[in-house]
Amino acid sequence: MDIIPVIMAGGCGSRLWPLSRTLHPKQLLKLTSDYSLLQETVRRLEGLTTIKPLVICNEEHRFVVAEQLRELDQLGTIILEPVGRNTAPAIALAAIEVLKNENPDALILVLAADHVIEKTSVFQQVVRAASARAKANDLVTFGILPDHPETGYGYIRRGSPLSDAGFEVAEFVEKPDLYQAQHYIESGDYFWNSGMFLFKPKRYLEELEKFRPDILRACQKAMEAVQLDLDFIRIDRDAFCQCPDDSIDYAVMENTDSATVMPMGAGWSDVGSWSALWEVSEKDELGNTLKGDVITHGTQNSYINTQDKLVATVGLDNIVVVETKDAVLVAHKDKVQDIKKIVEELKSQGRNEVDLHREVYRPWGKYDSIDTGSRHQVKHITVKPGEKLSIQMHHHRAEHWIVVSGTAKVTKGKEVFLLTENESTYIPVGERHALENPGKVPLDLIEVQSGSYLGEDDIVRFEDRYGRIK
Repeated sequence: MDIIPVIMAGGCGSRLWPLSRTLHPKQLLKLTSDYSLLQETVRRLEGLTTIKPLVICNEEHRFVVAEQLRELDQLGTIILEPVGRNTAPAIALAAIEVLKNENPDALILVLAADHVIEKTSVFQQVVRAASARAKANDLVTFGILPDHPETGYGYIRRGSPLSDAGFEVAEFVEKPDLYQAQHYIESGDYFWNSGMFLFKPKRYLEELEKFRPDILRACQKAMEAVQLDLDFIRIDRDAFCQCPDDSIDYAVMENTDSATVMPMGAGWSDVGSWSALWEVSEKDELGNTLKGDVITHGTQNSYINTQDKLVATVGLDNIVVVETKDAVLVAHKDKVQDIKKIVEELKSQGRNEVDLHREVYRPWGKYDSIDTGSRHQVKHITVKPGEKLSIQMHHHRAEHWIVVSGTAKVTKGKEVFLLTENESTYIPVGERHALENPGKVPLDLIEVQSGSYLGEDDIVRFEDRYGRIK
């Protein structure tokens, strides 16, 4: 029986700001290795009998998600959610898609794209053991063996033991206070709720119809007239926007009599904060996790991550320091949950730092906003070999391109010509233009914009190979 991984890759991970941003969230970041958390989620499936994953993500993240899967040669189906509606509807979309492809006996393994699991072999062993119960029509969830009283996770209380090391689910429990969490640990009857599941898609939809038929109907309607767009499946936006927002726990798992839990002690973390990331990261002899260009003196038990500049610390203990090109965070490790307050303040001020990094990824490559003024902006643009920006024009800005390395194929009005290193061209306001890399190496250029309005929404696209309309 096939196992189809369903990877939930939505969300913004604001508690890991300033690295995690709305348009480049934590699941797309390389936090624990040379691979992103999404890529690590896919890689830990190697050794299980699975087919290429079905990934559900936000429209804004689609090109980065596709590129990261392509790097692993694991580009499967990607369903785009026009709006977030929590896990119950997202999993329903995946289950409907699997059944549409006439694979009724497959099992779907629901995974979050932003978790860390240190012991891959244990993870795979427990999934294999759970398969028999899922084949017998149970809805299996995976309970993490707790090693400390955690107030940031929900819990699962185990019921009667089953023959395969699993248990019936007695109840799902909300995030407790510290006193209650300590009681859960001492009793030995509770697991952390991992948010991972294994079941037949048909069985899930049956239970969803029983307990939340309104969610099922909305998802079925959203999947009736899907549109294929490059590597993506676009669902009916209007229909899905009418879908209620609910988690799989509330909608199905707390109500069904078919829920079972398999214990898992695989070094799991949802890396939901900088302190949680420090816990699962490698540390030096003083308990420090240091990433990037860092020099320390008298510093211990700290997490320091620099992306762009030298960071030096003296006499720190239990501190988080995170530096990016446009922001620096300094926080006590015991207070990192309050970072969401900073993110809320950034939102209230309308600051770009909550949504974008200074370096922004696009399907054709990336750009870095080096300098910005009231009437100018300077960008370092990198175009991947063989890629092309859309044919476009701007109402309010002119552009000057200077090639730093590689070869640029430039469309300017009716002209098409090549530029190489140290050559440049000027694009007047209102001129149709396009930039392409016809070569085998990345194209790097400096773009100087000038004009009365420099926003990214001042783009009129006439033709775009990536299907973007704005």
